Amino acid sequence: MGTTTILSDLGTEIVIPICAVIGILFSLFQWYLVSQVKLSPEKPAADGKNGFTEALIEEEEGVNDHTVVHRCAEIQNAISEGATSFLFTEYQYVGVFMAIFAILIFVFLGSVEGFSTSSKVCTYDTTKMCKPALMTAVFSTVSFLLGAITSVVSGFLGMKIATYANARTTLEARKGVSKAFIVAFRSGAVMGFLLAANGLLVLYITINLFKIYYGDDWEGLFESITGYGLGGSSMALFGRVGGGIYTKAADVGADLVGKVERNIPEDDPRNPAVIADNVGDNVGDIAGMGSDLFGSYAESSCAALVVASISSFGNTHDFTSMMYPLTVSSVGILVCLITTLFATDFFEVKNVKQIEPSLKNQLIISTVLMTIGIAIVSWIALPSSFTIFNFGAQKVVKNWQLFLCVGVGLWAGLIIGFVTEYYTSNAYSPVQDVADSCRTGAATNVIFGLALGYKSVIIPIFAIAISIFVSFSFAAMYGVAVAALGMLSTIATGLAIDAYGPISDNAGGIAEMAGMSHRIRERTDALDAAGNTTAAIGKGFAIGSAALVSLALFGAFVSRAEITTVDVLTPKVFIGLIVGAMLPYWFSAMTMKSVGKAALKMVEEVRRQFNTIPGLMEGTAKPDYATCVKISTDASIKEMIPPGALVMLTPLIVGIFFGVETLSGVLAGSLVSGVQIAISASNTGGAWDNAKKYIEAGVSEHAKSLGPKGSDPHKAAVIGDTVGDPLKDTSGPSLNILIKLMAVESLVFAPFFATHGGLLFKFF
Repeated sequence: MGTTTILSDLGTEIVIPICAVIGILFSLFQWYLVSQVKLSPEKPAADGKNGFTEALIEEEEGVNDHTVVHRCAEIQNAISEGATSFLFTEYQYVGVFMAIFAILIFVFLGSVEGFSTSSKVCTYDTTKMCKPALMTAVFSTVSFLLGAITSVVSGFLGMKIATYANARTTLEARKGVSKAFIVAFRSGAVMGFLLAANGLLVLYITINLFKIYYGDDWEGLFESITGYGLGGSSMALFGRVGGGIYTKAADVGADLVGKVERNIPEDDPRNPAVIADNVGDNVGDIAGMGSDLFGSYAESSCAALVVASISSFGNTHDFTSMMYPLTVSSVGILVCLITTLFATDFFEVKNVKQIEPSLKNQLIISTVLMTIGIAIVSWIALPSSFTIFNFGAQKVVKNWQLFLCVGVGLWAGLIIGFVTEYYTSNAYSPVQDVADSCRTGAATNVIFGLALGYKSVIIPIFAIAISIFVSFSFAAMYGVAVAALGMLSTIATGLAIDAYGPISDNAGGIAEMAGMSHRIRERTDALDAAGNTTAAIGKGFAIGSAALVSLALFGAFVSRAEITTVDVLTPKVFIGLIVGAMLPYWFSAMTMKSVGKAALKMVEEVRRQFNTIPGLMEGTAKPDYATCVKISTDASIKEMIPPGALVMLTPLIVGIFFGVETLSGVLAGSLVSGVQIAISASNTGGAWDNAKKYIEAGVSEHAKSLGPKGSDPHKAAVIGDTVGDPLKDTSGPSLNILIKLMAVESLVFAPFFATHGGLLFKFF
């Protein structure tokens, strides 16, 4: 087969960790730049330029600078404490689950060969001996714990950075939109680069450490690495569901009582749920999203490695080609680094109108540069032709075909991003139509919003379908796995744009609570509206990549469970298919109802405070923020367990009792229905939210005719937004974890299910 690679093994061993370290250093540098915005009031110097501008700002805003800075710092501390205490509580519960699941992995995988410590004959080369199944069990458990810990750390660091940056963004907004945008974006970049680089570095180090033991047994080595993806995703599930329930309970409670009943502005300090709402943005959209994308990234890498380990790369022990997925991700970090400089250093955002284009350009620039990056990597890190394992046969693939597989995933991601933006941004007609439907009340608003969500599924599904067809035609399941990696190769930029949204949202809340002028609030609102759209784009990416990742994992599962064909016409598979398609609905029902129950408690508490605390409405008394934070925390911790258990237990129950054929049906069914519901739920919610913002901002004549705040159309829009909140921030984003997690879990347990599964069918 083909020639050897241009890049030597030593070159690969240097390139991957160096790119990861560059990513980490870059994120620390961005964090240093953000930290230069001081949160303690400093006396303006009498002379020099700086003192002069500070004094000007004080006169301009007509408030004493020191009290404003002091209040911003206070509010930021309250948000940070709330978020930290929630995550600690959540991680305690999740820690117990992690321990139990780690034991399960060890017991199930160890029992495949009856806990034997003797070597076994390799599956793909019967002349060689491979390491015992017991060691696969040990190493899978270790990599599961590593993935889980990396995921938790990613989410936690992201949350810390976001709460560190929100008040700083507010303070910079006094100097103009440009300064505030740069602080918010840089803080997002800190999270994006830390997460991408950490995930890559830990995975790379794990592979190299495991290699010391496994030596020539690459099949066993990469089998045990799959635990890393499972660990990352199982933590993400609880982070996403718990954080989503938390943020929406607070948001819905604050909106229904504050805006609709009491007619006070959003983020008004008199509203008791306002701190809980701001905390929720960080634990749901930042910590949850971070863990989620880390999970996708870990799983797509693991899926690609498992499929490759049983092909010619694994058989000939070609290290550079084997590490191709990680090399693509390494180049992605460098590409995103250059792209970030376009937003912060090369081009300055001078006014409100430039915010959204600047964020969109990030996606375009990173995709174009990454295409060149992939071409170079495919040329130097792959032999000119090689074979890939394809359901029992070996398929010959050329290196340019693999470049096309990664490229098609990358560009499909961009298309999904832009379609999502078209359907959720209030700059385009779909959202403006939804806003217009508010004239006749909340009912028509809900009908229009649902229709928009269903319609927005069409193009993303075609984009995913085409990328699956192209990548599978060229390189079988390996092609699909690297297409998913292609979509995630610009993860650092995607996450930076995504984290920017909640940071701007918090900045606006802090400006309102600190009593800053209307002008500053307008600036933060403009940042936030752009952030809302980019958050929807981030969710689109997450869902699209989840579909490809899930399919790649499905392929790896089928080859590991040694199933040659999945025949839909056999009853075993068909019952799995129909049950699998039902699971996303069951899961969504649980998460939606959880938000409803938690929001109910929150509404009652907020009403109670308004009714019983004298002087609260007049602003002379302070509300009890802590009780609302506690209600959100308790409700989300309690309510995240049943949906989490549903997802984690389904593959185990189906695999043990019904066997691998039925399980393959369940995975296919949940993938097909989960993707559709996830896209429509998050886009519907995003459209309702931006329709409300469109009416509130009142920029165009059309928007002015629907407003102002407090008008009937505005109230109808608030109700639509409240219905959409749990759709876009709880059910929708959690569904992509459901489809990935079930697939990766099935892959990890595949040897056990293949050996001992299908108990029921053994009796009948």
